[in-house]
Amino acid sequence: MLRVVTASAIGGALAMGAVPVVLSAIGFTKAGIAASSIAAKMMSTAAIANGGGVSAGSLVAILQSLGATGLSTASNLLVGFVGSALGACLGRLR
Repeated sequence: MLRVVTASAIGGALAMGAVPVVLSAIGFTKAGIAASSIAAKMMSTAAIANGGGVSAGSLVAILQSLGATGLSTASNLLVGFVGSALGACLGRLR
Protein backbone atom coordinates (compact mmCIF):
# COMPACT_ATOMS: atom_id res chain seq x y z
CA MET A 1 0.00 0.00 0.00
CA LEU A 2 2.81 2.42 0.84
CA ARG A 3 4.31 1.78 -2.59
CA VAL A 4 1.03 2.81 -4.29
CA VAL A 5 0.72 5.99 -2.20
CA THR A 6 4.34 6.92 -2.86
CA ALA A 7 4.02 6.23 -6.59
CA SER A 8 0.83 8.30 -6.69
CA ALA A 9 2.49 11.30 -5.01
CA ILE A 10 5.54 11.08 -7.25
CA GLY A 11 3.38 10.73 -10.38
CA GLY A 12 1.36 13.82 -9.50
CA ALA A 13 4.43 15.92 -8.77
CA LEU A 14 6.23 14.79 -11.92
CA ALA A 15 3.21 15.48 -14.11
CA MET A 16 2.77 19.00 -12.74
CA GLY A 17 6.48 19.74 -13.11
CA ALA A 18 6.80 18.23 -16.57
CA VAL A 19 4.20 20.34 -18.38
CA PRO A 20 6.12 23.66 -18.35
CA VAL A 21 9.40 21.90 -19.10
CA VAL A 22 7.97 20.05 -22.09
CA LEU A 23 6.24 23.17 -23.45
CA SER A 24 9.47 25.13 -23.23
CA ALA A 25 11.49 22.28 -24.74
CA ILE A 26 9.31 22.17 -27.86
CA GLY A 27 9.45 25.96 -28.24
CA PHE A 28 6.44 27.45 -26.44
CA THR A 29 8.31 29.86 -24.15
CA LYS A 30 7.45 32.85 -21.96
CA ALA A 31 9.05 35.12 -24.56
CA GLY A 32 7.09 33.62 -27.47
CA ILE A 33 7.63 30.83 -29.95
CA ALA A 34 11.31 29.92 -30.26
CA ALA A 35 12.84 30.08 -33.73
CA SER A 36 13.54 26.78 -35.50
CA SER A 37 11.58 24.79 -32.91
CA ILE A 38 8.75 22.29 -33.16
CA ALA A 39 6.45 25.12 -32.06
CA ALA A 40 7.67 27.30 -34.94
CA LYS A 41 6.95 24.51 -37.41
CA MET A 42 3.48 24.04 -35.91
CA MET A 43 2.81 27.77 -36.14
CA SER A 44 3.97 27.89 -39.76
CA THR A 45 1.74 24.97 -40.70
CA ALA A 46 -1.25 26.52 -38.93
CA ALA A 47 -0.66 29.89 -40.58
CA ILE A 48 -0.41 28.34 -44.05
CA ALA A 49 -3.58 26.34 -43.47
CA ASN A 50 -5.46 29.47 -42.32
CA GLY A 51 -4.35 31.84 -45.03
CA GLY A 52 -1.55 33.56 -43.11
CA GLY A 53 -2.70 33.74 -39.50
CA VAL A 54 -3.02 31.49 -36.50
CA SER A 55 -6.62 31.18 -35.34
CA ALA A 56 -7.51 32.09 -31.77
CA GLY A 57 -8.38 28.92 -29.91
CA SER A 58 -6.23 26.71 -32.13
CA LEU A 59 -3.83 24.19 -30.62
CA VAL A 60 -0.86 26.45 -31.38
CA ALA A 61 -2.55 29.44 -29.72
CA ILE A 62 -3.51 27.42 -26.64
CA LEU A 63 -0.06 25.90 -26.23
CA GLN A 64 1.61 29.30 -26.61
CA SER A 65 -0.71 30.76 -24.01
CA LEU A 66 0.21 27.94 -21.63
CA GLY A 67 3.90 28.40 -22.39
CA ALA A 68 3.70 32.12 -21.68
CA THR A 69 1.48 32.12 -18.59
CA GLY A 70 1.63 28.57 -17.22
CA LEU A 71 -1.26 26.40 -16.18
CA SER A 72 -4.23 27.67 -14.22
CA THR A 73 -4.95 26.24 -10.79
CA ALA A 74 -7.70 24.05 -12.21
CA SER A 75 -5.40 22.76 -14.96
CA ASN A 76 -2.65 22.06 -12.43
CA LEU A 77 -5.11 20.08 -10.33
CA LEU A 78 -6.25 18.08 -13.35
CA VAL A 79 -2.70 17.34 -14.49
CA GLY A 80 -1.71 16.40 -10.93
CA PHE A 81 -4.73 14.13 -10.58
CA VAL A 82 -3.97 12.32 -13.85
CA GLY A 83 -0.30 11.96 -12.89
CA SER A 84 -1.28 10.62 -9.47
CA ALA A 85 -3.68 8.11 -11.00
CA LEU A 86 -1.03 6.89 -13.45
CA GLY A 87 1.52 6.70 -10.66
CA ALA A 88 -0.87 4.67 -8.52
CA CYS A 89 -1.47 2.27 -11.42
CA LEU A 90 2.26 1.85 -11.95
CA GLY A 91 2.78 1.41 -8.21
CA ARG A 92 0.42 -1.55 -8.24
CA LEU A 93 2.51 -3.39 -10.84
CA ARG A 94 4.71 -6.07 -9.42
